[in-house]
Amino acid sequence: MTERRHVEEIERVLEGSQTGRDSQVSASWRRCVELYGMDPLRNDPAHIVTESELRDHRQQAEWMISAARSGLQSLFRQVAGQNYVLLLTDEQGVCVDFFGDDLFLDELRGAGLYLGSNWSEDLAGTCGVGACIVTREPVTIHQDDHFGNAHTALSCTAAPIFDSLGKLTAVLDISLLRSPTAKSSQNLAMSLVTTAARRVEMANLMAESRRDWVLRLSSSPEFLDVDPEVAVRLDGTGKVIGYTRGVRKLFPDGAPILGQRIDEVLGLTVDDLPDLMRDRPTEERIVEMRDGGALFGHAISPQVPRRPGSGRQRSGVLAGLAGNDAHMERLLTQAEKLAGTAVPLLIAGETGAGKGRLARAIHMAGKTNGFLTIDCGGLAPEALQATCDTATGPTTLVLRRLEELPEKTANALTAILDRKTELRPVSTTCQDPAELALPRPLFHRLAGGILALPPLRQRQDLGWLIDRLLRRRATDDIRLSPAARVDLLGRSWPGNFRELEQALDIAIALCGGAVIDVTDLPPRVEAAAGSEESLEQILEACDWNMSRAARRLGVNRSTILRRMRKSGLHPPA
Repeated sequence: MTERRHVEEIERVLEGSQTGRDSQVSASWRRCVELYGMDPLRNDPAHIVTESELRDHRQQAEWMISAARSGLQSLFRQVAGQNYVLLLTDEQGVCVDFFGDDLFLDELRGAGLYLGSNWSEDLAGTCGVGACIVTREPVTIHQDDHFGNAHTALSCTAAPIFDSLGKLTAVLDISLLRSPTAKSSQNLAMSLVTTAARRVEMANLMAESRRDWVLRLSSSPEFLDVDPEVAVRLDGTGKVIGYTRGVRKLFPDGAPILGQRIDEVLGLTVDDLPDLMRDRPTEERIVEMRDGGALFGHAISPQVPRRPGSGRQRSGVLAGLAGNDAHMERLLTQAEKLAGTAVPLLIAGETGAGKGRLARAIHMAGKTNGFLTIDCGGLAPEALQATCDTATGPTTLVLRRLEELPEKTANALTAILDRKTELRPVSTTCQDPAELALPRPLFHRLAGGILALPPLRQRQDLGWLIDRLLRRRATDDIRLSPAARVDLLGRSWPGNFRELEQALDIAIALCGGAVIDVTDLPPRVEAAAGSEESLEQILEACDWNMSRAARRLGVNRSTILRRMRKSGLHPPA
């Protein structure tokens, strides 16, 4: 296109006519004239900062250069031999890193495709980097898309790079000194540069997130673990504290992202994240979206740093189970050491004390891949066999309510464990392990190591647990009044975590503002659960249905049976 025709087309765009140019190009042309006062006949050379200025720009962008360099090297290998040059600019448009063919360095310097060149739109006119900085969107500026005459031979495709707080921090540009006339010839360049920019954002987020949960998402299970599309960094309450650019598509247009809870856009909470770790097949790690769609999720647990004076670093999954409690510290240390072995474990504790959570955490910190959970209550041998037959490779087998395992099924389980040595049993029980009515051969196959979880009333970190659960369950910033906190700390919690969680849910629903007071708390239940007379009354109210009575008291059915035997209670004939 001649200079005269180029000027005429720009004039038509300024008058509001459609000339067939991309909207991004037309908008940039208008900015060049109306904001920057540029002349389309200009033929200015590339703008190059001084060596001192370049050092300052590179120093300020050092962390970003480090995060992006591996991705740039990989991208340059893909386009080697095709005369492409790669530029990484900072948010001001100054090139701070560069990959190009040494044979063309003089030409590249002359065209401004080199270190120190400033491609901000107000200096260089319409160009890939400049338009990308203004629009915050990937863009291709091809040949005479450029405003000034100096760059009309170039083809530049650029993609923005954002930091984990959503701020534009860099632009990745892939350019050609000479290219085919058709703009569509750069479609592959657009795909390559946007993919590379996404991976740089991902690498930066992962480097910042060692102490927090990271949820990575993909529309395809095949790429979930190796090349996810987006990622969010979450604090312990499930609030977003960092994200890659693609996460914006999950939130309403213009809505804030930082500080929002992930359960506002996805059908999960922070408590569901362990279910999305690598131990499960990718196709089973489904995350439902609020609009009815679904993605595949990969959760990465926090890597908690070693505390001064402590021993080896603990896995983030196990570390999140307790606060400052000496007994739990010892128990979790034992659990961590045993997690990496094949020793069968038996976790004992009252109903609701967190046995299932500990079993899952041990699996996460261990070496097995598969994970199976079986409820022993009324379990038939055939059902047990069918479930165990699904195990392939090393698998954690969690046996819940071991005290309710039927005798025939117990014998079948012994045979299965003898035959399927890849199963690592982790059992839970509400009974004292010494009182379990199991065949001795089976008992020793299941109780290689015993971990006794204390009830909430014995834990020294109860205040920490209450605050943690409150943050997770409240949609807003809700706190406890001093009186309400004293009341909760003084309860005996016979239902343990289940009772505490229900009490907090009720209090959150009933409180009229941002503070939970004593009047918002449900009444205590320990008095009703503690007397023999009350037990009989509850059984009568439940028509002597032990399962209903157990649910009402927040205990296990076997606990009701033991209390009945101890009290000499019998159902009416």
